[in-house]
Amino acid sequence: MISRSRSGTNANLPKAEIKRKGLTYAQVVEKLAEIGVSEDERKLRNKLSRGKFTAAFMLRCLNAISTSVLPLWA
Repeated sequence: MISRSRSGTNANLPKAEIKRKGLTYAQVVEKLAEIGVSEDERKLRNKLSRGKFTAAFMLRCLNAISTSVLPLWA
């Protein structure tokens, strides 16, 4: 089971990776489109700022921005 504090950390992972790679939300939307995920820039920004998205969406985002290593917390 994921604790509340841990779930907030997980929700920040895509935002942190986007920032670390120096990408804009527009660039992320383009990269998502390349793998077949239709997303609007405004909707992407809202999803990431709220932290309310599925694990599948998070993995698609991380895949689109070529993130291959994820930090694991014990």
